[in-house]
Amino acid sequence: MEKVAIYTEYITLGQFLKLKGIIAGGSDAKNFLMIKEVLVNGVKEERRGRKLYRGDVIKVLKTEYMITKE
Repeated sequence: MEKVAIYTEYITLGQFLKLKGIIAGGSDAKNFLMIKEVLVNGVKEERRGRKLYRGDVIKVLKTEYMITKE
């Protein structure tokens, strides 16, 4: 599991996907989430604006990430 540190209270799912280089830009998030399965804490998520907080686990493209404190 890869740890991803954030410096704010939360990060949106769209911002997270862009940060990890999974999508090129924020406008790609909606289409990506419709086509690919993204799990947040084991639940399928389709909202690009979903807020991710420390401790959340995101699974995308067979890789798991955990949001951590800076």
